[in-house]
Parts: sequence; C-alpha cells; structure tokens
Amino acid sequence: MTFHASHFTALQRTPFQQHPAYGATLTHLGRPPLRIFLGQAVGEVQLVRRRFGPMGQVGLISRADVTRRDLRRLREATGCRLFVINAETPGPAPGLQLKTGAHVAELSLEGPAKDWRARMAQKWRNRLNRASDFGLKLTALALPPDPGHWLLRVDQAQQVVKRYRGYPPRFTAAFAAANRGQARLFEARARGAPVAALLFLCHGAVATYHIGWSGPEGRAASAHHLLLWRAMVDLAARGVTRLDLGIVDTVTAPGLARFKLGSGAQCRALGGTWLARA
Repeated sequence: MTFHASHFTALQRTPFQQHPAYGATLTHLGRPPLRIFLGQAVGEVQLVRRRFGPMGQVGLISRADVTRRDLRRLREATGCRLFVINAETPGPAPGLQLKTGAHVAELSLEGPAKDWRARMAQKWRNRLNRASDFGLKLTALALPPDPGHWLLRVDQAQQVVKRYRGYPPRFTAAFAAANRGQARLFEARARGAPVAALLFLCHGAVATYHIGWSGPEGRAASAHHLLLWRAMVDLAARGVTRLDLGIVDTVTAPGLARFKLGSGAQCRALGGTWLARA
C-alpha cells in the first residue's frame, strides 16, 4: 500500500480522535483501535469496536467523515454491521441521524503573535492585560503519567459539581505515558499554590484543550486568559499551528463559549452523530 505525502501532511492536522496519538493512548490502556485505509481520497479511519447486547459488535468512529460507499469496506475489515459515526463535517447522510452537529472553537496560531492579539475581542484582550498585573507565576511543563496528579483529581471533583462528563484520569495519564512530553500543562500559581491550570494534548500540528480549572483567586485574576496566551506562545514554538478549544455550547455553558470565541477562535460546525448499517 502506497501513501501519498499529502496524507502525512493531513495527518498533522487531523482531529484528536483520529490521530495515532489517540490510538497509542488506547493501546496503552489495552484497547487498541483499528486503522482502516479507505482509499487515496479518504485515507485512514481510526475506530474502536464495542459490543452492545443483541446488536453485537458496533464500530465507533469519532471526528471522521464516512460515506455510504465506505461502509462495505469497513464491514469487511472489522466484521461490524453497525457503525456510530460522529462526523467531522456536515455532508450527505451516511445513515440515521441520532444527534445534530455540535460546534467547535478553533484558534489559529499561524502568523505573528500581534495578529493573534488583533483577533481577540476587546474585553478579552483587556482581561489579558489586567491579568498580567496580578504577579502570578506561570509554568509550562509536561504532565507526568500519574492518574493521581492534583489537576486530574480536581477535575474529577469539578465534573461532579458542574455535572459534565470528561475523560477519566486513567486516560489522561495513559496519553502522557504513551506520548511523552505531548501533554502540556500550564499552571498559574500564587504564593506557591496553584490558582488555575490549562492542559492541552498535542497531536501533530494541533493541540486539543483537555482540562481547565480555576479557583476563586484565579478567576478574580483572569488567570485563564493569561494561561491561554502563554499556551499559544509556547505551543506555537513547538510547531503547533492550531488549538482545538473544544465544543462551543452557548446554552449550557455561555461563559465558557464567550471565553473561547473571545480569544479569537473561529466557530466551526461538526457533522452530527449517525447510526449506519453496512
């Protein structure tokens, strides 16, 4: 099988769930995914198989575009007759729609830093400037592969309080173990204690927002504005050209949506969730 150079270039900008770094994480956890080549026009698709009672094995495909004509090849390669597809972009229906498409915020790190600041909302930029006056100590380091790390414990607690579901600590620690140095932790500290933190997972030329936490002192100091700016500068120096800031939900998390879009990020529609039969 021959791969064109364009596919390796595309892999550098592929979504987290389709990148080999995600596959390496699942493999580290003992659940290796499958990578199926669907032709030169499409390239590879990464998926996992799960058994769901009488439905048998179901193929789960996240952040990828799969057409009806691809399903036969996927069935031959995986043995699955049913697939749940979280499409990357809006397009022709591959099956029965289970959920409409969400939106994600994508922040470009291309071009000079002055252009990044110019794209920020004025209020966002003002908070960034104000945050610099609080004397917070910022650090950037690789997250150790420890499921008991303080940020992972705090994140589990805030998931309960705020009633959302994120990745478990085992997954994050496995990513750090399988992709050394690619889980980048940005901390803001005051008097030696953390007051806010952001964690990004790097995969190719993209870094995906994974965890954010701020205590009362961090919120009062707009620490996340300062940390995101530090992350932009640090990650761009490491070859990252885009930050995936995750889902934009203006209904259940309007404040977080304003923070993401105010940074200069662009909002892009995903393609919905589909149930497809091969």
